[in-house]
Amino acid sequence: MTFFCLNHPKMVLDFIKYLFKSKNEHSLHSPFMFDFYTKVVKNKTKNSHFTIIENLRKSLLKNNQIIEITDFGAGSKIHKSNLRKIKDIAKNAEKPVKFGRLFYKIIQYCDYQTIFDLGTSLGITTSFLGLSDKKNQIFTFEGCPNTAKIAQQNFEKLNLENIEIIVGNIDETLKKQVEKIKKIDFVFFDANHRYEPTIRYFETCLSKIHENSCFVFDDIYWSEEMKEAWKTIKNHPKVMISIDLFWVGIVFFRTNQPKQHFTLRF
Repeated sequence: MTFFCLNHPKMVLDFIKYLFKSKNEHSLHSPFMFDFYTKVVKNKTKNSHFTIIENLRKSLLKNNQIIEITDFGAGSKIHKSNLRKIKDIAKNAEKPVKFGRLFYKIIQYCDYQTIFDLGTSLGITTSFLGLSDKKNQIFTFEGCPNTAKIAQQNFEKLNLENIEIIVGNIDETLKKQVEKIKKIDFVFFDANHRYEPTIRYFETCLSKIHENSCFVFDDIYWSEEMKEAWKTIKNHPKVMISIDLFWVGIVFFRTNQPKQHFTLRF
């Protein structure tokens, strides 16, 4: 799904409801949430890393190379063929840069080091994760070998040696990788936009969370299944803070404060 494209009537209605419900910093009484919202979510400061990635994205938007896509997820609502131009993938599958910037700022603000990215695509969003701090370790999962090859080339252009691409069906690769590490700081879930796999990946990653871990879920209003998945996730007993930004949902597991849900403007 392309961000900022409300591509069916139910999603338009959901967005209108979100606009009526969403608040800003004046509604936040939690010191952590006020700080997080004002210093991270609403922080529009740019830096040289953002410019570098935006230039890479512009070059991909001009790339007419055709590759064959292997898709293990819910598929595309735009493309029916598995043969796609790189410029079309960059346009329709990659997230707008404002979300990469948000993840970059979350990682820096919370000082995260072990990061999982479920859904590499061409690696634009992953590059934001990698550039947030080159000492971090990024594990990014991609089902399509041809897409992963392009992403690896992009990481090499940016000298990102802290990113490891794990290629294959994430149903098989995620659990194996989670078992190898001691903890997970940050996860971006963008691999499969269906209820059962989303919840399964969530529960797999839960096994290595800690007090300050953060999970971000893509396209929480993309379909009825994703809306139900988001509802299940935010009601999970280990989730203490959930934040609805419409296009993405963010959760924290901070046990030192009461369970709260926030719908905030982004």
